[in-house]
Amino acid sequence: MRLNSSTLHTLSLGALVVLAGCGTQRTQEPPPPSPAQVRAQIVRLLPAKTPDREGWATDIYAAFAAQDIAPTNENLCSVLAVSEQESTFQVDPPVPGLARIAREEIDRRAAKLHIPGVLVNAGLGLESPNGKTYSQRLSTVRTEKELSAIFDDFIGMAPLGRSLFGNLNPVQTGGPMQVSIAFAETRARDYPYPVKGSIRHEVFSRRGGMYFGIAHLLGYPTHYTKSLYRFVDFNAGWYASRNAAFQNAVSLATGITLARDGDLINHGTFTAGATELAVRTLGKKLDLSNTAIRRQLEQGDSLEFEDTELYERVFALAEKFEGKRLPRAVVPGITLESPKITRKLTTAWFANRVDERRQRCMARAKK
Repeated sequence: MRLNSSTLHTLSLGALVVLAGCGTQRTQEPPPPSPAQVRAQIVRLLPAKTPDREGWATDIYAAFAAQDIAPTNENLCSVLAVSEQESTFQVDPPVPGLARIAREEIDRRAAKLHIPGVLVNAGLGLESPNGKTYSQRLSTVRTEKELSAIFDDFIGMAPLGRSLFGNLNPVQTGGPMQVSIAFAETRARDYPYPVKGSIRHEVFSRRGGMYFGIAHLLGYPTHYTKSLYRFVDFNAGWYASRNAAFQNAVSLATGITLARDGDLINHGTFTAGATELAVRTLGKKLDLSNTAIRRQLEQGDSLEFEDTELYERVFALAEKFEGKRLPRAVVPGITLESPKITRKLTTAWFANRVDERRQRCMARAKK
């Protein structure tokens, strides 16, 4: 069959229309998972022997939703890994030897203030609000929630307690993710639940402990390519991994050995610390004054530090000396110190243990 020119023209136009349609067609994004689907996924990812998995899933999902954090498998597994490492999914995990630790802390503070032991014993022999003496309650304490309540009563009721602790309860972390109570108090304004008592009390609940723990782990922007570095920051403070990499670059550029601890300045004082003093030796090469160096180092607790002239120029100088690109995040060398720790542990140990748990969780997610 022969086609005339009119027919060919019509077919050509039709083909162009079809091709144009193919060129502009967009692949539709799959709809985000529903709340029920996310909760079901959390239940599936939780260790099989976790009690009340539905309850855990509800509180974890609520924390993600309230903070607008994407419930990806990576994020979910990161949260579950920290929780398993810190508490094995116990809302208020028992601490071995806590009664001894608490009494040693009281005696340490008393010695520092030159308060006689006989006076300490007399104060602990007073009757507390629940009818038992403080000494009796301390002797049987098992969890940080219980200990925090004892210290609150002791500070509020006994003159000696106020002398030893002022208004500061020495229990600084709590809940299933062992989140800092001081951190939780800075995020209290956005907390989505009614608060009975105080934010400190909420940290010792499952919903509060997970909400603030997730905020501390995932509630800040980074350019990290591995979750490992978030686990470091959870233990050592936001941007500790990034800042340790910066300290490494400073050492390479100056030849000065620095502790890679993530602390860029001495907080609460204008006295220059080791990192700041080392950077100052590069002042002329960086074309930055001491004042400018200090001002930019003070941004070390934010993502914006990476946009400063100091950050960019230090890395450029160090990479020129080394002849290669340097890492922008490293695991800092920090030895963990706490009365609860009975053996030598480091931030690296913590981060790697958590990351191993994350990897096992991700394997479950792929099944």
